[in-house]
Amino acid sequence: MVKPRKGHIEVDAHCWQDNAGAGIRHNIATEVPVSLVYNGISYAVMMATPGNLEDFGLGFSISEGIIQGRDELLGIRAFQEEKGILLAMDIPGERFAKIAHRKRRMTGRTGCGLCGVESLDEAIRSLPPVQGEIKISSHAVYKAYETLHGLQPEKQATGAVHSAAFVAPDGEIKLVREDVGRHNALDKLIGAAVKENMAPASGFILVTSRCSFEMVQKTVSFGTPVLAAISAPTTLAVSLAEKSRLTLIALARREKFIVFAHPERISA
Repeated sequence: MVKPRKGHIEVDAHCWQDNAGAGIRHNIATEVPVSLVYNGISYAVMMATPGNLEDFGLGFSISEGIIQGRDELLGIRAFQEEKGILLAMDIPGERFAKIAHRKRRMTGRTGCGLCGVESLDEAIRSLPPVQGEIKISSHAVYKAYETLHGLQPEKQATGAVHSAAFVAPDGEIKLVREDVGRHNALDKLIGAAVKENMAPASGFILVTSRCSFEMVQKTVSFGTPVLAAISAPTTLAVSLAEKSRLTLIALARREKFIVFAHPERISA
């Protein structure tokens, strides 16, 4: 079984500044292949930070529509292999039958969200609209943005990882997960929130990355009504958020953000 590991290692490097060089020790983020295996069949290989792997497996399974809830993940085990980590998961036969036809045609680059997908219909899944009707104040978004930096130990150590946080309506951060892949960080957060029995519609999600359609899709699949991103969205992300009744905040900063879809959940 895999033992917990830090999300970074310290290496020798050479720093140049003002035309002078010096040897230093520098932290770099850990990135390893993680093979996601369902009922003995490999589904995808993601490049990820080797921590919180149970959260990752559960969150990925839910956000990708492979299972509907925690009770359908019948077992999960992580094994260290020569070239990476194998994350073996057991799911009900009827759920496995729906994904068994998918062939793994690619390795998931860091943060890739389309592994195992072969058609446009599978890439952009039809999802029920988000039902949560919570109200989020602008102050709560600012507060979460300010607080998150101090809750990212791997980001502070390496400068090379993304974070995803689950935030209460008052701006208090309840959970944070980090990973070299932005999708992976969100999947880890979703898995952790499910394990903690957090109601998806009881708060909002804040991510330290651009907001692509996969981030919107995963948030909607989880059932959280508001997604805030530090960077900009894509056209497909905005379109999917509008269609799914997801409030989409992007370019979140200390005292400013832009709402691209369903602003009715945001108050002064």
